[in-house]
Amino acid sequence: MARVQLVKLAHARSGDKGDTANVGLIAYRPEYYPLLVEQVTAARVKEHFKGICHGDVVRYELPNLGALNFLLYQSLDGGGTLSLKTDAQGKTYSTALLRMEIEVDEGLARELNGSPSR
Repeated sequence: MARVQLVKLAHARSGDKGDTANVGLIAYRPEYYPLLVEQVTAARVKEHFKGICHGDVVRYELPNLGALNFLLYQSLDGGGTLSLKTDAQGKTYSTALLRMEIEVDEGLARELNGSPSR
């Protein structure tokens, strides 16, 4: 097994509503979606945003889109109109999530990293 960043497998979009950040993670290919479902859990996302997300993380599965949607409660210090945070709207949360690493088999890791297979 090898570790790769989510950016190799998916793209993401994020936004906010009040004090809740919303992050959508969309698989580049249908065969990547099961990896995301298996490994990008609400608990792992909560850990990845440790120190930023102070509330619950809820995950919604959207298999017809090959996507996962996460709500990160209490993660914007009150939201855009109340917070002194640099990004109180959660716009960069998608980029932050794409830095998370998951485990994939060695062959897929080589393919994703552009290395020739042996």
